[in-house]
Amino acid sequence: MQVLCRYDLDDFAGWKTQFDADTEAQRNAGLSLLQIWQEHGNPTRVFCLFEANDLDKARDFIDSPRARARAEKAGVRDAACHILETV
Repeated sequence: MQVLCRYDLDDFAGWKTQFDADTEAQRNAGLSLLQIWQEHGNPTRVFCLFEANDLDKARDFIDSPRARARAEKAGVRDAACHILETV
Protein backbone atom coordinates (compact mmCIF):
# COMPACT_ATOMS: atom_id res chain seq x y z
CA MET A 1 0.00 0.00 0.00
CA GLN A 2 0.99 3.58 -0.48
CA VAL A 3 0.33 6.69 1.58
CA LEU A 4 -0.01 10.02 -0.22
CA CYS A 5 0.33 13.09 1.98
CA ARG A 6 -0.31 16.72 1.04
CA TYR A 7 1.26 19.48 3.09
CA ASP A 8 0.58 23.23 2.91
CA LEU A 9 3.65 24.94 4.34
CA ASP A 10 4.91 28.25 5.59
CA ASP A 11 8.33 27.61 4.05
CA PHE A 12 9.59 24.67 2.01
CA ALA A 13 13.23 24.81 3.15
CA GLY A 14 12.31 24.87 6.84
CA TRP A 15 9.86 22.01 6.39
CA LYS A 16 12.36 19.93 4.40
CA THR A 17 14.96 20.22 7.15
CA GLN A 18 12.46 18.94 9.73
CA PHE A 19 11.14 16.27 7.35
CA ASP A 20 14.64 14.93 6.66
CA ALA A 21 15.39 14.83 10.39
CA ASP A 22 12.40 12.50 10.83
CA THR A 23 13.58 9.85 8.35
CA GLU A 24 14.42 7.24 10.99
CA ALA A 25 11.01 7.65 12.69
CA GLN A 26 9.32 7.25 9.30
CA ARG A 27 11.26 4.04 8.67
CA ASN A 28 10.41 2.73 12.14
CA ALA A 29 6.75 3.32 11.28
CA GLY A 30 7.05 1.13 8.19
CA LEU A 31 7.11 4.08 5.78
CA SER A 32 9.57 4.33 2.88
CA LEU A 33 9.63 7.61 0.97
CA LEU A 34 9.15 7.07 -2.77
CA GLN A 35 8.76 10.63 -4.10
CA ILE A 36 8.31 14.27 -3.12
CA TRP A 37 6.64 16.81 -5.41
CA GLN A 38 6.01 20.54 -5.19
CA GLU A 39 2.87 21.88 -6.82
CA HIS A 40 3.72 23.80 -10.00
CA GLY A 41 3.55 27.52 -9.24
CA ASN A 42 3.01 26.90 -5.51
CA PRO A 43 6.24 25.72 -3.84
CA THR A 44 4.61 25.71 -0.40
CA ARG A 45 2.24 22.88 -1.37
CA VAL A 46 4.08 19.57 -1.22
CA PHE A 47 3.03 15.98 -1.87
CA CYS A 48 4.89 12.95 -0.51
CA LEU A 49 4.34 9.38 -1.60
CA PHE A 50 5.35 6.61 0.79
CA GLU A 51 5.31 2.84 0.58
CA ALA A 52 3.65 1.49 3.74
CA ASN A 53 5.13 -1.82 4.88
CA ASP A 54 2.98 -1.96 8.02
CA LEU A 55 -0.31 -0.11 7.70
CA ASP A 56 -1.12 -0.13 11.42
CA LYS A 57 2.28 1.34 12.33
CA ALA A 58 1.96 3.91 9.56
CA ARG A 59 -1.48 5.03 10.76
CA ASP A 60 -0.27 5.24 14.36
CA PHE A 61 2.68 7.37 13.23
CA ILE A 62 0.59 9.71 11.06
CA ASP A 63 -2.07 10.19 13.75
CA SER A 64 0.33 10.53 16.69
CA PRO A 65 0.64 13.67 18.82
CA ARG A 66 4.37 13.55 18.06
CA ALA A 67 3.70 13.82 14.32
CA ARG A 68 1.33 16.76 14.88
CA ALA A 69 3.93 18.51 17.04
CA ARG A 70 6.66 17.91 14.43
CA ALA A 71 4.39 19.22 11.67
CA GLU A 72 3.61 22.35 13.64
CA LYS A 73 7.32 22.93 14.33
CA ALA A 74 8.04 22.46 10.61
CA GLY A 75 5.49 25.12 9.61
CA VAL A 76 2.78 22.84 8.24
CA ARG A 77 -0.42 24.92 8.00
CA ASP A 78 -2.61 22.07 6.75
CA ALA A 79 -2.10 18.42 5.85
CA ALA A 80 -4.00 15.40 4.64
CA CYS A 81 -2.82 11.83 4.18
CA HIS A 82 -4.58 9.19 2.12
CA ILE A 83 -4.00 5.45 2.14
CA LEU A 84 -4.01 4.11 -1.41
CA GLU A 85 -4.23 0.63 -2.82
CA THR A 86 -3.76 -0.62 -6.33
CA VAL A 87 -6.95 -1.63 -8.14
